[in-house]
Amino acid sequence: MLLLISPDSVEEALDCAKAAEHLDIVDVKKPDEGSLGANFPWVIREIRDAVPADKPVSATVGDVPYKPGTVAQAALGAVVSGATYIKVGLYGCTTPDQGIEVMRAVVRAVKDQRPDALVVASGYADAHRIGCVNPLAMPDIAARSGADAAMLDTAIKDGTRLFDHVPPEVCAEFVRRAHAAGLLAALAGSVTQADLGPLTRMGTDIVGVRGAVCEGGDRNAGRIQPHLVAAFRAEMDRQAREHVVSVPAVN
Repeated sequence: MLLLISPDSVEEALDCAKAAEHLDIVDVKKPDEGSLGANFPWVIREIRDAVPADKPVSATVGDVPYKPGTVAQAALGAVVSGATYIKVGLYGCTTPDQGIEVMRAVVRAVKDQRPDALVVASGYADAHRIGCVNPLAMPDIAARSGADAAMLDTAIKDGTRLFDHVPPEVCAEFVRRAHAAGLLAALAGSVTQADLGPLTRMGTDIVGVRGAVCEGGDRNAGRIQPHLVAAFRAEMDRQAREHVVSVPAVN
């Protein structure tokens, strides 16, 4: 399982750089513009320059509307700015067909510019609160549009968490559908260390966090702390070891 950490500024990215050995992907977002709020192109570039070259940089392009052209241009801006993981939150898409239309436009825009970039179609665990596509539709949307990964996050950051809206057994089905379609499965949404056991057991490929590694657990007012990143990774590694031990060997 890869650890994705989301700084919202160059200063926080430098804190991530101090903990670079403990994380796998640096994700650029702007929390005050939403769950997957897009940051400025120059911030993406500066963060790309601030973190080690071997650490991929991810960038969110926003909690997007059903406007394929607008979203495709935003995605192109992110990849031109140095991101190699492009995350799109299908906030304004109310049907799978709308989600596929938006994501196909994003995939074309991104892959024409940089074929090795990874495109992530993100839905929301609390989709019922905002009226967007069902979380379990996301793997099919991602697969049919040519994206590389399907993700779930929470749209409304009010203290509720991923498992409050999509219980572990449903998240496991999300992961199973993503893997069956040849996709990576990413999960986020106020994830804490206590969630790492079930996330590991269900085979999650990428876990995204912010609040859990911020001072005071506050994703908005707190700042990312390198020692909290290290502690989160240590618990990930512990859960991974326990999972390996618990899985029977196949002769």
